[in-house]
Amino acid sequence: MQIPVICFPFAGAGATVYRRCQEYGSEQLLLVPVQLPGREERFAEPLFTDVANAVDDLLPALLDQLAGYPQVALFGHSLGAVLAYETAHRLTGAAGPQLLKLFVSGSPGPWTQRGIRATGLSDQAFLAQVTELAGYAHPALEHPDLREVLLPTLRADVEMHESYLGPEDKPLAVPIVSVRGDQDQLVSREQAGEWAAATAAGYRHVELPGGHMYLTDSAAELVRLLETELAAERTTVQVRR
Repeated sequence: MQIPVICFPFAGAGATVYRRCQEYGSEQLLLVPVQLPGREERFAEPLFTDVANAVDDLLPALLDQLAGYPQVALFGHSLGAVLAYETAHRLTGAAGPQLLKLFVSGSPGPWTQRGIRATGLSDQAFLAQVTELAGYAHPALEHPDLREVLLPTLRADVEMHESYLGPEDKPLAVPIVSVRGDQDQLVSREQAGEWAAATAAGYRHVELPGGHMYLTDSAAELVRLLETELAAERTTVQVRR
């Protein structure tokens, strides 16, 4: 049976950001992108500005999707990393599939907040700050009409990310793999390494070619990494049993 990998998007993105990863296909993995409110088919739904509230909204549907699967993994990039981390805490305390591994990508540890923030800035300053921080700007934001539609979602996501602080006294009993683009100018190797303190069950740091948005160009490498890591974890679990 395939292992579902629940994939959480970065700020402003919808589930289709993982389409390229899905196109590579995998006999071992079933990639399941998460759709947050305010985008794509959930466009008309109210936005969240709090990670815990967003996970409360997502969890029931996720558990329904995972019914019948004995094991699951989580992957999240940037904002998605803290959404995945918060979801990992919920899954480890709920009836459902066994959480094999948490993959956090392009993110400092869950207790590190940015010194330079974009929340509350004017539209022009906000977009400039986000572009500088991410090293990437969606082409749609260059068009005034599309920008007006997309900006509220991006603002809500950035506020959600910038205000998040993880539970310091609750290391996960689940292995964590921190993934970083080797040319990332936003998240340093040391910041990505902060995730080691978030688990009591083993930690690995992996770098893939690219900058902060490496997953847009290194989708195949990312899928292969997930396959390798989860094959190893599945073998370890079977040996322990």
